[in-house]
Amino acid sequence: MRKGHMIVCDGGNGAGKTTVLKAIEVHLQAKGRELVMTREPGGTPIGEKVREILLSPDTPEMCGVTELMLFAAARAQHVRERILPAIAAGKIVVSDRFDSATVSFQHYARGLPLDLIHKINSIAIDGFKPDITIILDLDPIVGLQRVSSRGEGLDRMEQESMDFLHKARHGYLEQAKNDPAHFVVIDSSQPLEKVIIDVIHVVDRIIA
Repeated sequence: MRKGHMIVCDGGNGAGKTTVLKAIEVHLQAKGRELVMTREPGGTPIGEKVREILLSPDTPEMCGVTELMLFAAARAQHVRERILPAIAAGKIVVSDRFDSATVSFQHYARGLPLDLIHKINSIAIDGFKPDITIILDLDPIVGLQRVSSRGEGLDRMEQESMDFLHKARHGYLEQAKNDPAHFVVIDSSQPLEKVIIDVIHVVDRIIA
């Protein structure tokens, strides 16, 4: 059986993840590959319930440690219920966010100790690692303008300060710099067509 893979698309809100993920889905389907499209937090019935709590603007009092534990709980279920079985079956898992988001948002932006995040996350993923994480990099000011233009309202994370969002962006770039074998950064300020071409090139390299 063909080996399964996991490809993660991550980065700040408004960077074009939804459009890029759809392009990846269409591309891989055209190649006849079996896919599992998923997201974090979420991906399972339990994870989706946790997502509602995490992203609700009605919980501004949530402390950083609670946030970290909830993200990890959703991820633990996601890995065991959905991701690992799909990879074992030779499928390609494509996820909107994964563990790199926790390092960026909860350590670099929120300020929680990195060793704590690594300990909690290691329990959640139990040694698993995606094949590649594609970071769509965009100035948070531009990203927030894009999100606001949708007219859908902002979730709890999107309502954070601009300083918070800049720190999270820095966190993604630092992770990519420190682990170039598992991260690729793509400039999301480019024309969308060029962003998609760059992303598909990475995807094809991974699944070849």
